[in-house]
This record gives sequence, C-alpha cells and structure tokens, in this order.
Amino acid sequence: MDATIRGHLGLIVILKYLKRQGPFCRSCGIATHREMTSDSLWQGWWGIPSMIVNPIIMLINIPQRLKINKLSEPVPGAPRPPMDPGKPVYLRPTILGVLIPVILISLIVFIEKGDPEFAKAGDCIHNNSPVLVPGAVDKNPDVIVVPCSDARAEARVVSREDDTVDGETVCRKYPDADGYFTYKRRDEKYTLCLHGLNAKPGTITLP
Repeated sequence: MDATIRGHLGLIVILKYLKRQGPFCRSCGIATHREMTSDSLWQGWWGIPSMIVNPIIMLINIPQRLKINKLSEPVPGAPRPPMDPGKPVYLRPTILGVLIPVILISLIVFIEKGDPEFAKAGDCIHNNSPVLVPGAVDKNPDVIVVPCSDARAEARVVSREDDTVDGETVCRKYPDADGYFTYKRRDEKYTLCLHGLNAKPGTITLP
C-alpha cells in the first residue's frame, strides 16, 4: 500500500520534517510508524514551534496507520523479508517523551509565575534584596511574585503601568499605592504600583 509516514525533529530554532514513503506491507508499515512515532516522542519537542508541530505530525499519521492496519499479513516467500514491527510504542522507553512537553510547560509556568514581568494587579511580591537603610531606594532589587498568603509577601500590586519607569508620578493616581517597583531593559519597561503589607527597610515609598 502506498502511504507516507511522517516524523519531526526539533532543534530549538530549526524544524526538520521527516518522512518515509511506501509502498508498505502491513508489517513494514507498522514498523515504520512505530519507529517514526517513537523517535518523534523524544526528539520532536525541542523548540517552541516544535511543541505545536510535533503533535500535529503524529495526528496526521493516524489515518495512514489505520489503513495499514487493514492490510493482510505478508505472504511468506516475498522477495525480501518484512520488517519486524517491534514493540508497540507504549511499551518502548521513548513513551516517556510524552512527559517532555508537560515538564517544559510546567517549567515555563513556574518561571512566569515568579517573574515580576508577568505580575498584575492583585498579585503580591517579595524583595530578596537585603536593603538595610529605611526609606532607601533599592537600585538592585530582586523582586519575585509570591502568593499573598505567603509570609514573605511584602506588598500587593495595585496597578501595572507599562512603558514607563516614572513610578513616583504614575502611582500617585492610586490612593492605596505607597510604593513602586520599576524595571527597564532595552525597550522593555514597566512600573508596578505597590501597597505595602509589611514594613520592611528599603521599601521605595512615595513622598
């Protein structure tokens, strides 16, 4: 039977599309599908585009595999012996590759959850930077987002103001704001207007 079994290789910023074309007998088609799927399960996730492309490739293979399953077993005495289908994919070590996108997505979510770049109104923050002088401006803050129920929570975000680092001006319009955190790097800049939950030395307060 004529069929095309596809695979995918993700190399961070490079996508490589793989394919093997028939005709296949039943055993050879199953063996090829299992091999391509098995390889894609561990090498097809490495890159953001690949996280989307890889499952699509594997879904595209399903109709081809269903057609192959309907073929009769190879007839003995063929010009060349059929391929050994090997173990089903779910019995191969590469099945653990299904955990790769789960782990990567969980890691991204964890990083974003604590990064002030993704902070929004209602979130709480903690500054790991040990500022010792009360009222001092911390020029090297190490701010992370923490649950408001966390004992480390020092301030609640009243508002996020993008494209500005003039916290003293933009945060005055919020009566609850008594401090602010600003960030600037290249073209990215924003200000978090803050309401202090616990008095801590080094809080940037609005005069």
